[in-house]
Amino acid sequence: MTPERSFSQPPTQAPKTLLFRDETISANTEYAEHCHNWSQIICIKSGVMSMTVAGQRYLAPSELAIWIPAGIKHSSHNRKSTRFCALDISAELSLGLPVEPCILTPTPIFNAIADDCFARNMHEPQTEADLRLCQVLLDQILLSPCQSNYLPGSEDKLLAPILEALEKEPANNMPLAQWASQIYTTERTLARRFQQQLGMGFSEWRQRLRFLYAISLLEQGKTVQQVALDVGYSSSSAFIAMFVQLSGTTPQRYLQQK
Repeated sequence: MTPERSFSQPPTQAPKTLLFRDETISANTEYAEHCHNWSQIICIKSGVMSMTVAGQRYLAPSELAIWIPAGIKHSSHNRKSTRFCALDISAELSLGLPVEPCILTPTPIFNAIADDCFARNMHEPQTEADLRLCQVLLDQILLSPCQSNYLPGSEDKLLAPILEALEKEPANNMPLAQWASQIYTTERTLARRFQQQLGMGFSEWRQRLRFLYAISLLEQGKTVQQVALDVGYSSSSAFIAMFVQLSGTTPQRYLQQK
C-alpha cells in the first residue's frame, strides 16, 4: 500500500532582510510547486531532501544545501522524515548571489554563523551586529563549493528505467552489461550515456544513491550491518569504506556529529 501523503504550505512571508526557519517534515510530506520573489538556501540537517527545482530533481544529504534563486518554481516530496534550516533572502540582498539553482557545500564560516543564529532563535536580524553577521553569511554563499546536482536524473529513454529501478531497489548489484542486455543496447552505449547525461559513470551514480539511502537508514536507528545489506554491500567493511570515501567520516562518527 502506498503511504498517504501529507501536504504542507510553503512560506508566504516575504523577508525584509533574512528570515531564519528551522523545520522538520514528516515522511511522505509534499510541498506543492510554488515560487516567490526572494531566494532561499535550504541546509539539510538530517535525512535526504528531495526537491524539484526548475523542472530538475535535486537530492541532497545532510551537510549540503540546495540553493533556489528568486522567481524559480520548486516543489518537494520527501519519503522519509527530514530536518532542514532555511534562510529566506530578500530580493535586494539576493543581488549578486547565484542566479541558477545548485547544490552547495556551505563553508565552515557559513555553518558557524548560521548555527549561532538558529541557536539564538533568531527569526530576522534586528541589531547592527546581527546585520553585519548576516552580510558575512551571504558572502560565504558565494564562496561555497557548488555542483549542479548531487544525484542527477535523466529522462533519457535508456537511462530513465535503470535509474528508476535502482531508486526502488538500491541493493540491486546487477552490472551495467546486464542492464544493457535487458534494454537491448550495448554496455559501451550505456556507459557513454551516463557520462554525457549525468556527468559521471554508472558505478559512481549507484554509489551516491546508496550513500543517500544509507544516511536515512542510519538515522532511523538501523545498525551498520543492517544498512550495509540494505544498500547492496556483502560486508560492513566494504560499506564503511564507501561511506568514508563520500563523507570523509565513518557512519558512527557521522551520527555522533548530528
